[in-house]
Amino acid sequence: MTEIFISYNNIFSNLGFDSETVVAQIENGKSGLQKLENKSLLPEPFCAAMLSAEVIKEEFIKIGDASKFTKLEQMLIFSLKKVIDAANIPLNEKVGLVISTTKGNIDLLEKENNFPENRAYLSELGKTIQNFFEFENEAIVLSNACVSGVLAISVAKRFIAEGKYEHVFITSGDLVSKFVLAGFDSFQALSAEPCKPYDKNRTGINLGEVAASALVTSYKENLPKEAVAIWGDATCNDANHISGPSRTGEGLFRSVKIALNESKIAASQIDYISAHGTATPFNDEMEAIAFNRLGMENIPLNSLKGYFGHTLGASGLLETIVGMHFMAKNILFSSKGFSDLGVSKSIKIIKTNTPKPQQIFLKTASGFGGCNTAVVLKKVNN
Repeated sequence: MTEIFISYNNIFSNLGFDSETVVAQIENGKSGLQKLENKSLLPEPFCAAMLSAEVIKEEFIKIGDASKFTKLEQMLIFSLKKVIDAANIPLNEKVGLVISTTKGNIDLLEKENNFPENRAYLSELGKTIQNFFEFENEAIVLSNACVSGVLAISVAKRFIAEGKYEHVFITSGDLVSKFVLAGFDSFQALSAEPCKPYDKNRTGINLGEVAASALVTSYKENLPKEAVAIWGDATCNDANHISGPSRTGEGLFRSVKIALNESKIAASQIDYISAHGTATPFNDEMEAIAFNRLGMENIPLNSLKGYFGHTLGASGLLETIVGMHFMAKNILFSSKGFSDLGVSKSIKIIKTNTPKPQQIFLKTASGFGGCNTAVVLKKVNN
């Protein structure tokens, strides 16, 4: 069976413009979340991790004409360029491009701008990124709610395993837009304070914007120190409700179970779980139930939402990249905002940065519509 790896990677966020800087900020306990008052986005104050359009433009003009690209496109291009430059491979017929996002350029529908209306279409986002880098193959855009970033890893892996591509570049991103804020606000899910995943005093979700990119490859040569092998993956839909997860954690339970079976390992061999952890009662409870059903209640677990907010279609890839760097450092990083357990089942939340040798970690994600994705990742460089 072909070994498939996640190799070069980049994170573009308000905590830094490369993965190493972002991980160092997390190691020091720094969060990108801020309490904001912007009535053009939401009438009341909200807490989010946002990137300044001017800051992005300052960075982007080093590589292109910012006036030709939307804020999201600039973020994706800047992030992906660093990975393409590091990989240094021709973007020929054996190289794929996958873009994951929930809403893409939907902000273009909210205000006057200089872009044509069809620029808000996901297909146009794909063409824009493809054409900038001159990929020979058309971009594939994945938009499956909040599992999109992890699902992109699964799709890239399968393309390579089937022999369609030798390498696949992934880039993921979403914005904190008026549309997205209004949607979560309508559920009464937004918190005006920094989120507290799994905590009994949590008050709701925060949103964030980020671009994350990575190379998935079948080549083992010249892998960076944080590279991982993709051992197993699965996606299951619990078909419970358009916005509410299964109360028994069925979809998450099944996706993890299938990913473990493909990996040919037991749940007890997982060293760390990078969970979804949105800080909403239904999500946190569902995950706790699923992990207990899997016999994983004693495996160290964290949520990264306290550092970035929920970055929607980018969250899965973003959190996978951070997990890769955690494992390379052999450190379990704290789940920011957590103090006292606020779910009915016991789970082992990481409260402080803790040194621990690691070989295998599990990344999970869950999203609207009942989708759940799990990926098992193994350290390559010891």
